[in-house]
Amino acid sequence: MEIERKFLINIDAFDLSKHDYVEIQQAYISTSPVIRVRKKASFFAKGNENTVQEYILTVKSKGMLSRQEFELELTSNDYNNLLAKAEGNVITKRRYIIPLENGLILELDFFKDLFQGLVMGEIEFPDEDTAKKYNLPDFIIREVTFDKRYHNSNMSTMPQEEISDLIVLSH
Repeated sequence: MEIERKFLINIDAFDLSKHDYVEIQQAYISTSPVIRVRKKASFFAKGNENTVQEYILTVKSKGMLSRQEFELELTSNDYNNLLAKAEGNVITKRRYIIPLENGLILELDFFKDLFQGLVMGEIEFPDEDTAKKYNLPDFIIREVTFDKRYHNSNMSTMPQEEISDLIVLSH
């Protein structure tokens, strides 16, 4: 079960050089149901030169705050074959991993290419009750959990004009 809230973030609140990050490329084979392929390359703030590369197929159920999520590891060859079958926009982003209080983690995404200029954060929670009671820190500009436009699966089908509007709205 994935339980997460999405936010637009004030990035001035963080020194990003202190945090690990992941370079992500993802595309959608289907948006209903959500079937995503993702390539992740992890980089570590402490200068560890051994990056970790992963290829993942994800299937998600419907839902905004909570939904079922199933993941399957892929080979790079499988990933590339599925990527060629994906439709719509390929989404690329750099995701910083930022520890918060109470064991929570902010995944802070800086989108690239088509979505350059969009910055969004996600916080995953252990249960819905914790998610609903979470007090928003000062670095959060606005919550977008229930705004479908900010879900990556919907972003993958957006035409350029809507993408430009989304980026402007996020500031």
